[in-house]
Amino acid sequence: MPRQYLAFDIETAKDVPGDDFNWRPHRPLGISCAATLASGTDQPLLWHGKTRDGAPEKRMSREDAQGLVQYLSKMAAEGFTILTWNGLGFDFDILAEESGDAASCRECALGHVDAMFHVFCSLGYPVALDKAAQGMGLPGKPPGMSGIQAPKLWAQGRFKEVLEYVAQDVRATMQIAQTCEQRRSFRWMTRKGTRSSMPLTNGWLTVREALKLPKPDTSWMSSPLPRRDFTAWLSAT
Repeated sequence: MPRQYLAFDIETAKDVPGDDFNWRPHRPLGISCAATLASGTDQPLLWHGKTRDGAPEKRMSREDAQGLVQYLSKMAAEGFTILTWNGLGFDFDILAEESGDAASCRECALGHVDAMFHVFCSLGYPVALDKAAQGMGLPGKPPGMSGIQAPKLWAQGRFKEVLEYVAQDVRATMQIAQTCEQRRSFRWMTRKGTRSSMPLTNGWLTVREALKLPKPDTSWMSSPLPRRDFTAWLSAT
């Protein structure tokens, strides 16, 4: 029986300078908005703070973030598998800080499927969501838009564009995960413009399961990423 997924993604509030999105020195980043999408539904739930007149706030309050954590924990308890693309190393790390509920975020993070982290543990390097969508022949991110731009647009009051962007991210994550499981294979577009593939015989692994995979040979890489880049916050919070 196919898993019942709950795809999840956040957008941060603080504008981080530079093109490489080296965000850790600039934290706390805050959360402008988030989206969740359950299997079998078409429309994501959109999460953001609200002013008294109902307009989106500049960033989610601690109470707003706690409400999102409670929802994720509730859905996981009801049998949904939380699904992200780099949620371990980013979304849950940020959410733990913003909500103040590190314990719940840690439990959700370890039990969820971070498809990118599974790929990273298998190959030794991450693959971007848009490259995965291209490789699978699926819709990816909206053209001309990226997570780096989202904080700027949100600060300018262009809420609709950012909400559409985060909604498309959870749709793309869901489509990629489900299509890969159906095909028993993950495919992505390489930097050279060719398609590469990885078998997915037994489906996606949770973070707990992915951490048990043997480390791949990365001797050919000049500066391979260590797993602790994604997991350090689990023991630090």
